[in-house]
Amino acid sequence: MIPLRDDNPTTSPPIVTLALIAACTAVFLAQGHGDEVIDKVTARFAMVPARVFGGDVTLTVPISAYRAIEVRLPPAAVPEWGTLLTCTFLHGSWLHLIGNMWVLWIFGDNVEERFGKLRYLLFYLLSGVLASATHLLLQPSSQVPTVGASGAIAGVMGAYLLLYPHARVLTLIPLGFILQMVVVPAWVFLGLWFLLQVFGTLGGDGVGGVAWWAHIGGFVAGLVFAALLRNHHRLRGKPQVITLTARRLGGPRRHDPWP
Repeated sequence: MIPLRDDNPTTSPPIVTLALIAACTAVFLAQGHGDEVIDKVTARFAMVPARVFGGDVTLTVPISAYRAIEVRLPPAAVPEWGTLLTCTFLHGSWLHLIGNMWVLWIFGDNVEERFGKLRYLLFYLLSGVLASATHLLLQPSSQVPTVGASGAIAGVMGAYLLLYPHARVLTLIPLGFILQMVVVPAWVFLGLWFLLQVFGTLGGDGVGGVAWWAHIGGFVAGLVFAALLRNHHRLRGKPQVITLTARRLGGPRRHDPWP
C-alpha cells in the first residue's frame, strides 16, 4: 500500500517536517554510498545492538555471488547509546529515503500542527529513540547495523491514527501488473500497516532487512504520546475540514476532494 495523499488540510506550513526531510536528505548525501562495503558514516553512526552492549562487531559482507569478506566495525563516533538517535537520520538507499520521507510528508504536517512545532520535534526524536530501543532490547545480540527514520515516522503514523482516524487516504495498491487506487479511512490504512508489521515479526526481526519491532515500538509510542497530550489538553485545536462548494442549478453542491 502506497499512500498518495490525504484530505486533511493544514493552516500553517509544516516547517519542522520539511526540516526533518532536509536533514535526512543531507545526511544521506553525506553517506556517500560509493565503493565502500560499508560507508564510514553508517559504520560510525548506525545503531548496532551488539556494539551498544559493548561487544566487538565483525560483519560478513557478500561482495559477489561467490565471495564474502569480513569487516570489523569501528566504535561509534558518539556514545553508543546515542546511536539510538543518530541511526534515525541514516538510510540505506534512495528508495529507502524517498519512501520514508514521502510518508513523513503525508502524515507529518497534520501531527505537527496539532502538537505545535517544538513539541512535535521532541515527539519525533523521542519516538525514534523508543523505536530503536524496542529493536535493541528484542535483538540485543544482532550485529547488523540498523538505519532509517521509519521508527520515528511510525510514531507520527500512530499519532495520526489517534487524532485523525476518519481522515481519508488515497492509496495506491499494486496488484501484479495492475495499479489500483482506492480511498480508505486513515484507521483502515494505518491499522493494516500495523498488522503487516506484526506479521513481519513472525519470521524473526530483521527478515527482509526490516527491523519490524522498531516500527511497532515507534507506532505504539506515537499512540501513547498523542493520547497523553490529548487527555491533558496540550493539543492545538483541530482545523476545520475545507469543503469546496460550487453554485449549480440545484444550489450549493459539495465537491468530493478526490477526482
